[in-house]
Amino acid sequence: MTNPPPPNSKLETFRAMVAKNPDNVLARFGLANEAMKAGLHEEAAEQLGAYLARYDDEGNGWQRLAECRLALGQPAEARAALENGIAAARRFGHGGLAGELEVRLEELE
Repeated sequence: MTNPPPPNSKLETFRAMVAKNPDNVLARFGLANEAMKAGLHEEAAEQLGAYLARYDDEGNGWQRLAECRLALGQPAEARAALENGIAAARRFGHGGLAGELEVRLEELE
């Protein structure tokens, strides 16, 4: 008989933070990151969507959402997330990140 994997304490901590205060965008971003690490791409995409709806992200959140969408077999949604990330990165003056996202977008086409 195998034992179940140990609980991801960071994942559970962020879940509790979001449950306590759903408007805490940084908790949602943290939860999304931990969910991605655990391979929970659906949960991560849901949290990133909520985060991006409330916060003017500088591009990184969009990049992570694109990664989730690709893992979920949703390339059109991934492209849209990358396009939003490119626009955000440019808006905030992050030319390097915009360039990285453009390369990733080209790889999808």
